[in-house]
Amino acid sequence: MAEADLDVVIRQIAKAQNKSLMAAAKKRRDQIMARAAKAKTKEARDQFRLVARSTMLLGAAAAKRLQISAENTADSYARAIKNAEEEAAAAAKKPAKKPAKKKAA
Repeated sequence: MAEADLDVVIRQIAKAQNKSLMAAAKKRRDQIMARAAKAKTKEARDQFRLVARSTMLLGAAAAKRLQISAENTADSYARAIKNAEEEAAAAAKKPAKKPAKKKAA
């Protein structure tokens, strides 16, 4: 079933992209938290922490949207292949109509 492999590939690529996106968000959060640790005032530290928290929330939301989109795409592809196989099987079972013979005048 080579056709079914493509939806698996779509899911694997999405999983890899999801991991990459979350790693980038965590790296960015850590950079912002490092700035918060170096901040001179409490207000600046709190502001950096808030930005770091929002960075993670937005990164997680983007990763979730990416994952959902990939799952929908993979499901749609698998469904389309299944429907095409069913149509091909149904067409193979039906006898082909013979063309009508024309009478010579």
